[in-house]
Amino acid sequence: MNEHQATILVVDDEVKNVKLMEALLLPRGYRIITAGHGEEALQRVSQERPDLILLDVMMPIMDGFETCKRLKDDPETRLIPVVIMTALGQVEDRVKGIEAGADDFLTKPVHRDELLARIRTSLRLKQTIDHKMSVLQGIQEYLTKFVPQSVKRLVEANPEAPALEKREQDVSVLFVDISGYTRLSETLPQEQVNFIVERYFSSFLDSIYANEGDINETAGDGVMVIFADADPQRHARKAVQTALDIAHRTIQLNAQFQGTFAPIYLHVGINSGVALVGPTKLEGASGTRWTYTASGSVTNLAARIAALSEGDAVLVGPETARRLEGVFPMQTLGQQQLHNISEKVVIYRILGQAEHA
Repeated sequence: MNEHQATILVVDDEVKNVKLMEALLLPRGYRIITAGHGEEALQRVSQERPDLILLDVMMPIMDGFETCKRLKDDPETRLIPVVIMTALGQVEDRVKGIEAGADDFLTKPVHRDELLARIRTSLRLKQTIDHKMSVLQGIQEYLTKFVPQSVKRLVEANPEAPALEKREQDVSVLFVDISGYTRLSETLPQEQVNFIVERYFSSFLDSIYANEGDINETAGDGVMVIFADADPQRHARKAVQTALDIAHRTIQLNAQFQGTFAPIYLHVGINSGVALVGPTKLEGASGTRWTYTASGSVTNLAARIAALSEGDAVLVGPETARRLEGVFPMQTLGQQQLHNISEKVVIYRILGQAEHA
């Protein structure tokens, strides 16, 4: 914001006062918008955010003190500088202005040089604050790339004391990993292996985020994604849709890189049920890191189902299949003995896209 291109809202019910402000400020490059009372001022601010507000006190409908208080109580308008202009000279009036959150005061009749000096000072301060806020926002946006969506939602819901403890929650857990990753690592240069993993898994992110999945962790050749929703059928549906999108994207990338390296195939497995869900803090000598995890038998079974999958087939456990009956076409693969699972588990293969919404 160039100081002399700033927008100033003049709030005064006296037309002559408004005309005076325009005569002083327009020739100096300021853009002026006006309001005749506090309620109109709040409407103007909501429509067109000014850089500074010159606010009279004695007005009909809503006076300057109440207007200032409402502006400062609203997080969206709190940082707009408010200069109260008043003919009231009593100390108690200044106290009321301070309590309302005013940034500065001018006593009527306003001296031209003092007015211009106060405006310049307030605008420079706002410019400094805007710059710092922009830097902080940029840092925040960068850091949030590394924070799971669910953790961000918990912090946004209660910034002072977010509910970061683990709790039992119904979820669907998706595991995806590359088939034959060890063979790839042994036969290709590590730089090429890293390129393959990053290129393929990066292409999966859009679908994961679109379906409100939370990435728990990536480990070389695999990723675990947690889906949660108040409707258990809905998160199961989103997990399967993400898996189908990932399988389709893999086919596209295989065609794109045909002749560069051998096709990539995935292990894909999903399981649904109640797990212990929440952030996990990992602390070490060099610092602390937060992850978002779902632990328990539901997660373990999802990982075992993924290991059974071949050739990008999307496999799901019996509870996920039950929730998706009549939604996605599927076939049973019968009872399967899974690694480190004592009893056999009925596994289902998803055959295609949802038959109806």
